[in-house]
Amino acid sequence: MQNFRLIEEQVSVSHLLAEINAVENAWDLNQGRQSKIKVQREAQAIPIRGLRKSKIAGRKRWDVHESRYTNISRNFPKIRSCLVDLASKLNGELSRAKVAKLTPGARVYPHIDRGEYYRVRDRYHLVFDSEPGNVLRAGDEELWMKPGELWWFDNKAVHAAENASASDRIHFIFDLLPL
Repeated sequence: MQNFRLIEEQVSVSHLLAEINAVENAWDLNQGRQSKIKVQREAQAIPIRGLRKSKIAGRKRWDVHESRYTNISRNFPKIRSCLVDLASKLNGELSRAKVAKLTPGARVYPHIDRGEYYRVRDRYHLVFDSEPGNVLRAGDEELWMKPGELWWFDNKAVHAAENASASDRIHFIFDLLPL
């Protein structure tokens, strides 16, 4: 496979999923993904790190490199700590990060992550929850990422996701700038 690379298996994620479940209305704290990004309209997200709006200065969102922890992320200290550990382990600088959920029947429509921000960063998925029937496609490849797996994938290729299972698909999606 050229668009996917399994980095690690059997990563402990149950405590991270429990942290989300312990926050009342966690998936309703921010709905910008659904309303602002057409290809993501069926996905719910908890933004952990986002772009620094104060640094846009006439640039498009996909060309803003600076990122910061979101206010919402204060509710998720274990996820923040996990992100710091992963960045160190993968030798990367923290960039944007979110926990994304696709409910049964939901999808992320085909797209390419364009712009200077994405061109220089690597995209990772740490799977919190997923059942057979969940597919991530990149280029002409597709796979089911299982809970506890950490994957790199090429988000510069056309990619899409679909949840054809009866359960929620929850992935921790984060970008790192290689050091």
